[in-house]
Amino acid sequence: MFKFWSSQEEQAQPRPGEAPTQSWYPPSVVSSPNSSPPVTPSTGSSSNYGLQQAQSPSHVSPAEAAGVIALLKNKSVDELRKLLSDKDAYHQFLHSLDQVKIQNNIRYELRKETLQLARENLEKEPRIMELRNQCRIIRTTELAAAQEKLNELEKQKEEVLRSCSPQSLLQKLQEAMNKTDEESEALHRQLLDREIELAAFVQKYKKLRTTYHRRSLIHLAAKTSSIG
Repeated sequence: MFKFWSSQEEQAQPRPGEAPTQSWYPPSVVSSPNSSPPVTPSTGSSSNYGLQQAQSPSHVSPAEAAGVIALLKNKSVDELRKLLSDKDAYHQFLHSLDQVKIQNNIRYELRKETLQLARENLEKEPRIMELRNQCRIIRTTELAAAQEKLNELEKQKEEVLRSCSPQSLLQKLQEAMNKTDEESEALHRQLLDREIELAAFVQKYKKLRTTYHRRSLIHLAAKTSSIG
């Protein structure tokens, strides 16, 4: 409705050089001083009325246009001329239309709801900031704990990798060989000192030497494989 009236108002603005009383109202409603009052839509003027409807913007419904024309046709020539020459009278008439009142009410309600939402958002801002700070603290705390746990797992991983490296396995195998060799030597000294019976010595000594030679062969094979 605003576009309908404003577009026609722009089309009807007086041009430079024209008389101040020149009409700035929609041309379809303008009547010359010598013309008769506006013709009401009737059977004889149905073609003119149809032409006015065809020239109306597509966003103005025929019912709205007919309602405006019905209001205008009841006005006298002097009233129409006042609408054409007096912008205040024109705007007063415009804002008295039901369609304009409805749009003004809708705009007022929308503005009212927007302001209410803005106030509610402003009231919630301190709470939002508090929750945001809490989330930041929780996130920072959990991140620190997770980082510490990750560092601990990284150390464990490095220790496992070092213990499972070929050099570490060879070293452990060599230490086990040395330990077995020392145990067999200690057992031999016990036999010489008569601290152990011969039968028990043979059984234990044979087991220790078998373990030693098995580990020695594995150590030699692993060392040869790593060198190759």
